[in-house]
Amino acid sequence: MSVSTLPPSLVPHPLIFDSLPIARNASVPFSLEVAERRTIAVLGDEDSGIGLLGGYALGLERPASGHALVFGTEVAGLAEPERLAFRRRVGYLPAGDGLLQNLSLRDNVALPLRFGSGAAPHDIEGRVTVMLTALRLTGAAKLRPAQANEEERRRAALARAIAFDPALLILEQPFDGLTARVASELLEIARGGESAEGARRTIFITGQEIPPIILRRVDQVYRLTRAGMLEPEAV
Repeated sequence: MSVSTLPPSLVPHPLIFDSLPIARNASVPFSLEVAERRTIAVLGDEDSGIGLLGGYALGLERPASGHALVFGTEVAGLAEPERLAFRRRVGYLPAGDGLLQNLSLRDNVALPLRFGSGAAPHDIEGRVTVMLTALRLTGAAKLRPAQANEEERRRAALARAIAFDPALLILEQPFDGLTARVASELLEIARGGESAEGARRTIFITGQEIPPIILRRVDQVYRLTRAGMLEPEAV
């Protein structure tokens, strides 16, 4: 696979990792295909290299070899304007939430819409209000991240990630520090509802662990060993 974009008929999955070297001591490169409307989790320790996967998928970093394809496109190979536009199709919740400290939670959620949607200001404010209500953040919306608790920050980061109602969500350590109840609630919001084919969105989760209560809503969990092997875990 040496092209940056494949015809839709040749791309069966919205997210494909093909032969990526992500762990220093791995005996094999990382490969995984995430099918449409599936919720897939890959777990591993800090030395496993899973923290690189989100950045590779979004073109924030370019792997030394191999490919990360999103909707058949290697985002890292696009010109900067195209790369920025393409990222609107993918929701991203980075580890540690990535909120801007000088903005309120509401303004953090609104930021991608204000700079990337071209929508009228009143339409953006309406969309943000809907998301804040759905994430139960209305009461904390005026707080800056340092004034909010961890749950409120994570809710705001998820609201920002789904601002463009993407078909694919990449979530890094999304449940760290949250109660099982809150983790379960946020996963349901991330999935975007159900259809006859499964969740409305495709979800790719990375982290060290996930709460047992949400395993029933995850289609497959893999454990990534330091040797680079993906081992399926019972769900």
